[in-house]
Amino acid sequence: MANLKTFNVVALGVGFMLIFTAFTTCGNIEQTVIKSLTNSSFEGSGYNSLAIIYGVFSASNLIAPSVVAVLGPQLCMLFSGLVYSGYIAVFIIPMTWSFYLTSVLIGVAAAVLWTAQGNFLVLNSDATTINMNTGVFWALLQSSMLFGNLYIYFHWNGKSVITDSDRRMLFLVLTIISILGTMVFIVLRNNSSQEEEEEPQSEEEGLLLPAHVQYKQRTLSAVRDIVTEFRTLTRLLNTRTIVLLSFSMAYTGLELTFYSGVYGTCIGATGQFGSAAKGLIGLSGILVGIGEILGGGLFGLLCKNNQFRRTSVVFLGMLVHFVAFYLIFLNIPNDAPSVNESETQSIPYLTPSVPLAMVSSFLLGLGDSCFNTQIYSILGYLYVEQSAPAFAVFKLIQSISSAIAFLYSNYILLSWQLLILVIFGFIGTICFFLVEKIEDLTLNLRDD
Repeated sequence: MANLKTFNVVALGVGFMLIFTAFTTCGNIEQTVIKSLTNSSFEGSGYNSLAIIYGVFSASNLIAPSVVAVLGPQLCMLFSGLVYSGYIAVFIIPMTWSFYLTSVLIGVAAAVLWTAQGNFLVLNSDATTINMNTGVFWALLQSSMLFGNLYIYFHWNGKSVITDSDRRMLFLVLTIISILGTMVFIVLRNNSSQEEEEEPQSEEEGLLLPAHVQYKQRTLSAVRDIVTEFRTLTRLLNTRTIVLLSFSMAYTGLELTFYSGVYGTCIGATGQFGSAAKGLIGLSGILVGIGEILGGGLFGLLCKNNQFRRTSVVFLGMLVHFVAFYLIFLNIPNDAPSVNESETQSIPYLTPSVPLAMVSSFLLGLGDSCFNTQIYSILGYLYVEQSAPAFAVFKLIQSISSAIAFLYSNYILLSWQLLILVIFGFIGTICFFLVEKIEDLTLNLRDD
């Protein structure tokens, strides 16, 4: 059983690694690619697309637990992965209508995908393995930051404009990778506890009932599952623990927007980086990924052995991010996120430095892994029996903040975006500390 659960966690991580190798690379470069399009009829915006995705994502989280309850996590991840592949394929022959249509569809798919992932991870973990499994999954997932960005760095380095042939080749490869990642979900296997949940009545009892009665019972059971999961989700939203954790969750959405969409665009738009600017987008993504992988693997193992508390890891994440934000504030032009031209010639407080920009990328990834692994861990620990609604709440709050961030990213200066991140990072860390403190007091009272 332990070997089966480990296999499931690793396979889950590999599938997500492949899908998000494609999607994360797409998100990092799509605004830069759109600026280089020779198709004059295309009027889409990468920022607007990502805002639509996260807006629909947030609303869809209200129904995602019910979908997962009815279809099961494996089937949900399979269908959702195909939708991700469709969004990436749009860039092969970009058209405004298909770009925005798939933005809506992927918002729905993302809610179902991440709710199913959280549910499946908890089903294959227990109190002693949740930290390790979260770390393993996170490290595999964030390996996705490496491969597509390596291609961008080596093939786009020195290019000021991305040609149509470069774009078509890259997005064709990314689409194939995404489809392969989706197919990995086929090899996931149910463990015995899942099978017991899915078989509430014995085979003998089922055979005694007419087919139309069995169908009616399955339909009623599905409806009950939908209603139960929705009620659980809305009830969780009103609990003290989730209200406090919502600030930490919202912060992960804001900084997700920043490192996955805004910062790469800023680097590509910094004129002082010269002809290497576009290639540096890929190198930046690689270093974000290295930070994510290092954090996921390291903190998963350390927390497993109780060498670090969750609060220690989150506090480290806050410090790492604050250092990164300060370096970016000094090193990147203030108008880089919203410049209409392909590059800005504005000078920040320091002369833009490539090594400093890359160190900031690494720190962004390392800090992000601190927050996300510990939120996954505490939700998996506190809500073992309500894992699907709990992770849906997480993605609901995270996606709302991401959508808001993508909306304002194209209009406000870099310094204001960094200030917003600092404020929410500090509040989110304090609230995480409060949740851990409350849970410790509750456990002590139970022991007494």
